[in-house]
Amino acid sequence: MNGHSNGFSGAAAVAAAEYIRRHHLHEIGENQCSSTLVKHIKAPVPLVWSLVRRFDQPQKYKPFVSRCIAQGNLKIGSLREVYVKSGLPATTSTERLELLDDNEHILSIRIVCGDHRLKNYSSIISLHPEIINGRPGTLVIESFVVDVPEGNTQDETCYFVEALIKCNLKSLADISEGLAIQDRTEPIDL
Repeated sequence: MNGHSNGFSGAAAVAAAEYIRRHHLHEIGENQCSSTLVKHIKAPVPLVWSLVRRFDQPQKYKPFVSRCIAQGNLKIGSLREVYVKSGLPATTSTERLELLDDNEHILSIRIVCGDHRLKNYSSIISLHPEIINGRPGTLVIESFVVDVPEGNTQDETCYFVEALIKCNLKSLADISEGLAIQDRTEPIDL
């Protein structure tokens, strides 16, 4: 990761690299690909986290999810059945909650089965406070690892998954920033 491609200044790039080192560790197998994406959101962490932490309602900000049925209480090991909107090469995905840390603002999921090609998919999303234009903002970091399907290259697989995550992060930003405007927070004097 370099500071130029992600829009980071020197200090912000160092902080982001440290967050990635601390929270986004994936064991990457021989026929897998992995990537890390970042998004700056002009809304405070508690507001953004209120959407991200809803393992039982990913459709709140993920535009390709039509509905979700969660099984049991929201705890480590909980399962959810995610129904995907038409137009994607999938209809359902069963996912397990691996980590939900309300103090550190980290959510991790693993796909355990489904009618799609994302085998052994695991992702981690973490939220970190930052100041954007003098106001509370959120640095969102999402990383993943997934098997490369037969007939695809690592680049093709990463490109596809990154495109889905970018769409999800853009939607998360749009919704969070819309809610933040409704409840405008005062600028922070530096």
